[in-house]
Amino acid sequence: MRAAPAAAPGGTTLGFDPGAGLEAQALVRRFGATRALDGLSFTVARGQLFGLVGADGAGKTTAIRALAGLITLDAGRALVLGRDPAQGGAAVRESLGLMPQQASLYPDLSVGENLRFFARLYCLPRALFRERSARLLEITRLGPFLDRRADALSGGMYKKLALACALLHRPEVLLLDEPTNGVDPVSRRELWALLYEFVHDGMTVLLSTPYMDEAERCDHVGLIHHGRLLLDGEPRALLANLDDETYEVEGGEREQVDERLASLAEVHAASPAGSTLRIAVARGSAGTVGAALKPLAASLRPVVPNFEDLFLARVRQEAA
Repeated sequence: MRAAPAAAPGGTTLGFDPGAGLEAQALVRRFGATRALDGLSFTVARGQLFGLVGADGAGKTTAIRALAGLITLDAGRALVLGRDPAQGGAAVRESLGLMPQQASLYPDLSVGENLRFFARLYCLPRALFRERSARLLEITRLGPFLDRRADALSGGMYKKLALACALLHRPEVLLLDEPTNGVDPVSRRELWALLYEFVHDGMTVLLSTPYMDEAERCDHVGLIHHGRLLLDGEPRALLANLDDETYEVEGGEREQVDERLASLAEVHAASPAGSTLRIAVARGSAGTVGAALKPLAASLRPVVPNFEDLFLARVRQEAA
C-alpha cells in the first residue's frame, strides 16, 4: 500500500509521493504564444532510470530546467525529493546533479581544472575531492587526459567530463538533458553503462533523449509531444499495448507503392527503413493491405514494433 502524503511542519500537506525522486505536477510554461509545457505530469520513483523521450521541440529541455529550478512556471509544481527546487535552497542543490544539453564547462580549463572548479562550487574538502575525482576519472576513463583542455576533447569525452563534474557532490538525483546527443556509438554505450552503475547504487536518474531506441534502455519511459505526456509506463508494457501491427514492404516501385498505401485507410503510418518501407496498419488488416500491394509486385513482411512505431501511432491519435 502506498504511504500517505507527508506533512510539513505545522500540519500542511506537501502533496507529494514519498516514494518519488522527482515529480512534475501539471507543469505549464509559456514562451510568448507557445506553450513549451502544457500540463505536463509524471513521476520518477527513487532509484529509477526514467527516460523523457520526444522529438526536438517537444519540451524536454524546458521540463528539465523546471525540475532544476532554473525557470519560473506559469502553473503547476516541480518537486525534487518532495521539495520545490526553486525555493528549496541548499538542501535541493546538494541533492541534485544537472548535466545540461548545451556546453557547461570552461573550454580553456583542463579536465583536472574543471573538476577542481566544480569541487570548489560544491565546497568539497580537499581529501574528499581527491577521493571522488579519482573514482570518477577511473570510471569515465579520463585519467590519461587530465591536462587536456575541455575544448580539445572529443564529443564523448566532453560529455563524460560534464557528467563527472555533475557527480562530484554525490547527488541523490541526476538530471541529464540529451546526454548522448552528438556522441559516437562507443562513447554512447559507455555513458549508458555509467548510468546503469549509478542507478544500481541507488541514484534517481532522469534523462531526455530524441532517440527512440534509447527508450528501451530505461526502467520507465514518458513519451512527450508539444509539452504534453502522450504515454507513460514500462517500455515492454507500452510496446505490448500497441494497437497497430508493423510490417516492411518489400519489392515494387517505391512511388507506386507510396501512392497505393496513401489510399488505404488501414495504413496508419509509413516511413522509410533503409531500402524498404516500414508501415503500421490496423490490427487484422494485413491481408487487405497485402492484396492491394500484390498487383504492384510488393509484399509484406512482419517486423517487431519499436518505439518509433509507438510514438508515431500515439502522435497520430493525438492529432485525430
